[in-house]
Amino acid sequence: MRRIQRGDISGLQDLVQRYQLQAARAAYLVVRDRSLAQDLVQSAFVRAFERIDGFDAERPFGPWFMRLVLNDANKVATRRRREGSLDDIGDGLDSTQIVDSSIGPEQALEQAETTDQVWAALARLTPAQRAAVVHRYYLDLTEAEMSAAFACPPSTIKSRLHAARERLRTLLRPAANDLEISQ
Repeated sequence: MRRIQRGDISGLQDLVQRYQLQAARAAYLVVRDRSLAQDLVQSAFVRAFERIDGFDAERPFGPWFMRLVLNDANKVATRRRREGSLDDIGDGLDSTQIVDSSIGPEQALEQAETTDQVWAALARLTPAQRAAVVHRYYLDLTEAEMSAAFACPPSTIKSRLHAARERLRTLLRPAANDLEISQ
């Protein structure tokens, strides 16, 4: 960060290598469109470079950058949700891309079905709830770190996470019941 603040653009390459994949995955979890997630991350790197003078080099870059990415992803997902269902957008992950290849066919099918059910449930959350879930469970941020990243009170973070978990519990309950019946 200090190199970039001194005008050495080569410092940006190190940041891109370190954060691009994680940022793209986090954005994808919110917008569910690979190319859009990649575009959001690329734009966030450009904005980070443009706003580098306002960045406090004593603080870590990662949370600041992820906030840029996920705020943009949240805005885009909200706008797209108003325009149409998230199920209709993007090139969603195929369950077979996530399934562990070291397990048997029956287990692979069950894992793929579970993955599809979780993706469908996540798509039905509000973008703000999805972003909170990504921050907490994918990026592994604490509620205090999330509060700082979103610049909102801890009670707002707790409320978003609670609402998201309750909604997921409700949406996934039928799938859990089906699993219990089949066993």
